[in-house]
Amino acid sequence: MRTIKLGSSDLDVPVVSVGCMRINSLEKQDAARFVQTALDAGANFFDHADIYGKGTCEEIFADAIGMSSSVREKLILQSKCGIRPGMFDFSKEHILSSVDGILKRLKTDYIDSLLLHRPDALVEPEEVAAAFDELETSGKVRHFGVSNQHPRQIDLLKKYVKQPIVANQLQLSITNATMITGGFNVNMENDAAVNRDGGVLDYCRLHDITIQPWSPFQFGFFEGVFLDNAKFPELNAKIDEIAAKYSVGNTTIAMAWLLRHPAKMQPVTGTMNLQRLKDCCKASEIDLTREEWYGILLAAGNVLP
Repeated sequence: MRTIKLGSSDLDVPVVSVGCMRINSLEKQDAARFVQTALDAGANFFDHADIYGKGTCEEIFADAIGMSSSVREKLILQSKCGIRPGMFDFSKEHILSSVDGILKRLKTDYIDSLLLHRPDALVEPEEVAAAFDELETSGKVRHFGVSNQHPRQIDLLKKYVKQPIVANQLQLSITNATMITGGFNVNMENDAAVNRDGGVLDYCRLHDITIQPWSPFQFGFFEGVFLDNAKFPELNAKIDEIAAKYSVGNTTIAMAWLLRHPAKMQPVTGTMNLQRLKDCCKASEIDLTREEWYGILLAAGNVLP
């Protein structure tokens, strides 16, 4: 598995992050097999959140892997906090209590990365800074990031937070690529020229923030996957054509499309299927040509100006 630096940190992480949002759908034996399959492929970065399964996903993960100090040394663990029923909460009190809960469920003394999950309209950045300082000083969290935030929101945090923001987890896939397509529709009057994210892609590249695409195979907002979907005949035909060339599955090519971007992204998988997980990890070995990358982009219905 190829690795990249997580943001501006010195932490080497695999280019594929293993999402654990659905691990509570597995029995313990299957969950253990799932985690081991990821580790065998070199994917030892596991993405969690305190709301996944209302915390049960973190518990099941720790139980499945038989968490111990020796096991912990082999893992890179990330979790997220800030979403509560009916609200978002970036208060110092909630961040600190959330991390304590995460650590208890994961049966560990620290997590490698903590992301703020969805922007909180009532955020007091001074409180976030105080929470981050306490978590860093105590050793409970080693790196910090955000999720679904645009540049100005990150800048507001950075005015008070002294720790580097190393990651921003954003929805991105071949069919949800406005942060990419907006870049070549500058000064146009078409819908693709609408700036929906404040130029977050270029911002993250400029500030050494790793983009972690979530739902890399979804279209819309959890409407379904585009792979093998009759709604996307041209896209699937192009992906299948390229997959045949590299003797891999379509999942691998869809993931490789994200990895080909020079922003050095770290896509987050969502599957609990062992073969699809392997196919995701295999994308680390594929380097699409410029023609192949643009061919897939256009087959998804995007138009070059």
